[in-house]
Amino acid sequence: MQPISVEKDGGDSGEAIAHRGAWYTHLYVQVLVAILAGVAVGVFAPATGEALKPLGDAFIKLVKMIIAPVIFLTVVTGIGGMRDLSGVGRVAGKAFFYFLAVSTLALAVGLLVANLVRPGEGMNIDPASLDAARIADYAEQAHHTSLVSFLIDIIPATLVAAVADGHILQVLFVAILFGISMTMIGDKAQPLMALFDSASHAVFRLVSILMKVAPVGAFGAMAFTIGKYGLGALAHLVGLVATFYLTSLLFVLVVLGLIARMAGFSILRLIAYLRSELLLVLGTSSSEAALPSLIEKMERAGCEKSVVGLVVPTGYSFNLDGTNIYMTLAALFIAQATNVPLSLGEQVALLLVAMISSKGAAGVTGAGFITLAATLAIVPSVPVAGMALILGVDRFMSECRSLTNFVGNAVATVVVAAWEGKLDRGRLDAAMRGRPLPPTSDVEVIIED
Repeated sequence: MQPISVEKDGGDSGEAIAHRGAWYTHLYVQVLVAILAGVAVGVFAPATGEALKPLGDAFIKLVKMIIAPVIFLTVVTGIGGMRDLSGVGRVAGKAFFYFLAVSTLALAVGLLVANLVRPGEGMNIDPASLDAARIADYAEQAHHTSLVSFLIDIIPATLVAAVADGHILQVLFVAILFGISMTMIGDKAQPLMALFDSASHAVFRLVSILMKVAPVGAFGAMAFTIGKYGLGALAHLVGLVATFYLTSLLFVLVVLGLIARMAGFSILRLIAYLRSELLLVLGTSSSEAALPSLIEKMERAGCEKSVVGLVVPTGYSFNLDGTNIYMTLAALFIAQATNVPLSLGEQVALLLVAMISSKGAAGVTGAGFITLAATLAIVPSVPVAGMALILGVDRFMSECRSLTNFVGNAVATVVVAAWEGKLDRGRLDAAMRGRPLPPTSDVEVIIED
């Protein structure tokens, strides 16, 4: 990763000067090579691959370490710089409208594909023969995860506990309140705003430092996944995995692509712009690993900081397109595999329950699988024990869930910014085409892929 310095020098044109290194210095190339190397180690030396798990875990911890201050500083400086508090509520309202509409559409797409393809048909599994103990831990977590407890948990024990514990929605909650209070006191908040603004520059510089070890984390995580589960794990349920990947791909290219076109940008260019982050998500199977970089890149692409600060963190809990596709597709797969017929009414009920439970399990490690357990526990027609059928390949599907969720949140950010009239289309077009960016400040330090 090479820093790019964007300067305005008096009457200079203000064009960005990009100091680009050789091809192998680009982050996305390094991460791609690391992923391929991890797959090779996992295939030819599975024991070694399993032993490399700490590399991936350590990198995820490094990123999680920085997520809370990134969100706090981004939201506080974004809202604190707004003169009209009604703008905060307007952005939040539009974001949640978008989340509800697109998430529901994702659930419906999963339901439709499951009925058309029927990947579980013909397996003829007796539910009584399934080992329910294998999914007991997930079912227990789902039992303690409800919408009410989720909403209550948004409120932290203390003002600083949110940042200290790294709970994304707690940090967002505190940051929004703090930003609103700074806006209300006006000029008296300016010294604090200047401090937070300087701190945000330092924090994003730290992000760029941490991203230098991203290839190491991706290598360890991929080596562990292949070493532990093996490529052969896909063979037994290849139909489900292939259906899920294809459905998610079509959702991104067709549904999100249409939304992007209506908002005036190309989904393919957005994917290319975020290639480094997407490879990082693929390698670590965690969209959180790329959250700080997503915030930085959305701002660089012309989305106003106040919009980015609200949409990206909330989207990570409420805009889970990949998880929603997975939930309805997996639920119907289990029903088909165990020969449990579901009427149209029961499938609609399943979709409505999934809409609620997907919010209740947001932010939980292994959220997709836990959310599925919570949904099936409420819909008794489908045996929860049937989750044992997909446990072996869930790790492979989690990567696709994370990738789809990540792209969905990037699209949501640009769309909401466009709705608000807070999108610099010149910067957006330049960023996505890899051209020099028009200047927005005297000196801006950004991160090259």
